[in-house]
Amino acid sequence: MGKYCQFHAAGPGYLLKIFTKFVGKQQLMKRSGAADLPLHNGYVPPWLAERMARLGLAVTEALLADYGKNEVLRRLSDPFWFQSLGAVMGMDWHSSGITTSVMGALKRAINPLSRQLGIYICGGKGASSRLAPEEICKVCDSTGLDAVQLVRCSKLSAKVDNTVVQDGFQLYLHNFVLSDEGQWTVIQQGMSQHSSMARRYHWHSAGLHSFVEEPHTAICGANQGEILNLADRQALPARDAVLSLTREKPELMMQDIQQLVLPSHHDVRTEDVDLRRLGAILWLAFDKQPADFEELLLLEGVGPRTLQSLALVSEVIHGTPSRFRDPARFAFAHGGKDGHPFPVPLKVYDETIGILQTAIQKAKIGQSDRIEAIRQLSTVAQRAEEHFTPAGGLDELIEKERQDSWKYGGRTVDGHAQPPEQQKGRQLRLF
Repeated sequence: MGKYCQFHAAGPGYLLKIFTKFVGKQQLMKRSGAADLPLHNGYVPPWLAERMARLGLAVTEALLADYGKNEVLRRLSDPFWFQSLGAVMGMDWHSSGITTSVMGALKRAINPLSRQLGIYICGGKGASSRLAPEEICKVCDSTGLDAVQLVRCSKLSAKVDNTVVQDGFQLYLHNFVLSDEGQWTVIQQGMSQHSSMARRYHWHSAGLHSFVEEPHTAICGANQGEILNLADRQALPARDAVLSLTREKPELMMQDIQQLVLPSHHDVRTEDVDLRRLGAILWLAFDKQPADFEELLLLEGVGPRTLQSLALVSEVIHGTPSRFRDPARFAFAHGGKDGHPFPVPLKVYDETIGILQTAIQKAKIGQSDRIEAIRQLSTVAQRAEEHFTPAGGLDELIEKERQDSWKYGGRTVDGHAQPPEQQKGRQLRLF
């Protein structure tokens, strides 16, 4: 953790006059974090978008079954977990496109089942973001929730990030995710024309008491010098000064923060990954058979490459917050659409989804052994991670994945992976 930059309450006083018309004391809301991401051109091909929706739904259903609706919202409000989810889905692990593609996939998959799941996703990118109030009202019509209050929360979270905190990022995406119990999360993203970066802001309806007095638990990114933050607690004198014209505006300092600032390089490098944690996953998948572990007997017969992906998906579902500090590690489940760290292995991706979906459906009728086995994958790997690191290093591991990509139906936006001209003698020593 570190300091982001200096904050000053001095600035255009008219901003506070605008906001005092809208802002009152609120309950149960806070900014839970933010992430800075390189802007990245490209698109999500249909073959990946469809799989992202299926995997996103399966992960959501597993979270709901084991932890409930509030935990789904809490996970979405964690910028590290959100980035890890995007990486395990096969998106580019570090780019701004994760936000749009993940939220789009979740909305397509979850909303048709919202009455059953109790989770609703409103808003989106561009023109879709402006539909959020209308969509929130429709949800409230069917659930009996307070539409006025929820629409107000949606609008105020956008106004705070777009105008109250003047950090140079203009919002272009706004998603409001709520449960039928009235809890909610906001995920929104802004773009800076000067830095070629996007900034994602996360809000969560747990713990905030005011929209204008420290609603954020974090505003994070690369140090840009001084910015205007009228929402800091220490800016109360500044806000009062605008209203009463009698008080001075004090200088503010931001507290230590949670931050996720991803690098501009597109490839996955050693410094991006916790190699011991990744090594434990590889050991579990390739060095030991599931039959060696009582917890994993029901997964016997699952191929090692699929077991690798399942273990990382299991961690996304069951891992604690500290497990998501290296989102790039989760790209070793299903690669990336642009080939980093390797092409998306479609056969493995489909098998992972199928196993997870089958386990969820069986759990709904009381046969929970298989879903418990998937849970235990991450547990077994965590127990082993003190002892295993890929001996050949990350580069050799990535090269092996690329050499074998054609076997697993590897694909990128540029086409299908092809067999290498020379494969003999290229054996990877994992440990």
